[in-house]
Amino acid sequence: MKVFLIGYMGCGKSTMGRKLSERLDVAFIDLDKYIEQKYFKTIPQIFEEEGEAEFRLKEQAALKEVAEFDDVIVATGGGAPCFFDNMEVMNQAGLCVFLDVDAEELAYRLIHSKTERPLIKGKSPEELVDFILEMMKKRRPFYEKARCVLKGKEIAPEQVVAEIEKRSE
Repeated sequence: MKVFLIGYMGCGKSTMGRKLSERLDVAFIDLDKYIEQKYFKTIPQIFEEEGEAEFRLKEQAALKEVAEFDDVIVATGGGAPCFFDNMEVMNQAGLCVFLDVDAEELAYRLIHSKTERPLIKGKSPEELVDFILEMMKKRRPFYEKARCVLKGKEIAPEQVVAEIEKRSE
């Protein structure tokens, strides 16, 4: 079993991934953390030192690596589905689940997050909502290639488990 969780930053991919991992007794991989451990640099360092294009190549290689693993839940970075053939890789390897959370809720979560996110630093709540809406316009066509789309403010692990079970019957 392989499940790939995709969606905009703040939608709950990592939190959901950890919960699913425990519930289903399979490994959990946060793709950004996997990249950081592999290259001994943080994602912001890679962006700053090597640029986005190089980061996206590293991300694609890492995604293809973890797509070969068995019994794993993978939380991707928000942009991962939007580059190269990453959506096809995930859809072919396992179940790709888009956690579709509305912009206002994402902005609220990101403002109250402990994680520093350079992309949104210094934005007011209103600017952040507008920024998210603009980014989602570009990303949604990629995200919607997922075989499973779950919409809502609070998406429960049980919803993902039900989708996994439905597809393994």
